[in-house]
Amino acid sequence: METYYILDASAFINGFQINNSFNFTVSEITEEIKDMKSKLLLEEYINENRLKIREPSEKYLRILEDTIASSGDVLRLSMPDKKLIALALELSKQNKNTKVISDDYSIQNVLKIIKIPYEGIITEGIKGVYNWEKVCEGCKKKFPNDYDYEDCEICGSNIYKKRIKL
Repeated sequence: METYYILDASAFINGFQINNSFNFTVSEITEEIKDMKSKLLLEEYINENRLKIREPSEKYLRILEDTIASSGDVLRLSMPDKKLIALALELSKQNKNTKVISDDYSIQNVLKIIKIPYEGIITEGIKGVYNWEKVCEGCKKKFPNDYDYEDCEICGSNIYKKRIKL
């Protein structure tokens, strides 16, 4: 069974070799690639039809939003990250043998939760699954993930994202 690779920007930046024509990324990832060598590689793969730009359906973005809301990863993922994971989820639900190539630990964390294989290029990858929560540096009050302020309503101290292991 052929493997469908979903490629993050780090795949191009860190030299992942594309060896088949079952490779996908989302349009925003192409904008994250800034260095000339990686841009040329990306363009070559697209021109040779070895890489396809594909957007996930809204259905899988909604499914993903529910998952990351409960894990706290909503605090750490950009929209391109979410779209990349949603695309991997969509392909895997279509019974495609899917693997995501990314060195981003937050992406890997969500992939581990939803049981989609991943591989890093220059990093070993995460060992366990982590959740995130917002916590006040001063009084240690915990806040919901959708709390929009950077300072605590109780003591005024800074609020930070704390990793918690499951």
